[in-house]
Amino acid sequence: MRRNLFVLSAMVIALALMIAAGVINYAHRRLGDRARMQGEQMQLVPANAPPGASTPPTAADLADAEDASTTPLNGQQAPNFTLQDLKGQSISLAGFKGHPVVVDFWATWCGPCKLEIPWLEQLQNQYAGQGLQVIGISADDLDKGDPAKLFTEKREINDFATRMHINYPVLLDADAIADSWGGVDALPTTFFIDRSGKIVASTVGLAPRDEIVSDIQKAMSSGAKS
Repeated sequence: MRRNLFVLSAMVIALALMIAAGVINYAHRRLGDRARMQGEQMQLVPANAPPGASTPPTAADLADAEDASTTPLNGQQAPNFTLQDLKGQSISLAGFKGHPVVVDFWATWCGPCKLEIPWLEQLQNQYAGQGLQVIGISADDLDKGDPAKLFTEKREINDFATRMHINYPVLLDADAIADSWGGVDALPTTFFIDRSGKIVASTVGLAPRDEIVSDIQKAMSSGAKS
């Protein structure tokens, strides 16, 4: 009798431990899901990270992103640039004077950029009738001293743009203008420029789509039309 009672007690304890373990595991999974959801709202990848380094953001990264979103460039005239597109043609920011412009720094190896790009494609289509122009500037490394490598690198960027169905100009060599745009220390980094050429908003990291839409609308409603 005592033996049966002991066995029954052991079974009850074991069952209780299993339930407790399940509850703890579920709680950990919920916390992990919540962290991933928060990470999707604002993801950062250092601009100098190696290919494939689309790591989740740390708390410090997110804090830095909030600070960087109010960059000193906000409220200033956007620095002009002239860069080559994927066809070798030179394109200048000044050529879009009078248009609201989105300048997006990205890279093929940037995970958050791959989430943002389809939004920019959709918004380019949606607001093209109101003059919006999105410009993507690739931060991928370019071996300018090695023609063979440079050819391959440009082809890989072009292939990526084709796979992603990018419907706006893709320019090369972000490093050439990064300093004048505040350093571009994380990707994606996106600037919203009004019709007068003034930067009215900027985001560092993957901002929510609604925020991007709001910043585009701010750029479209500000500044004089040409």
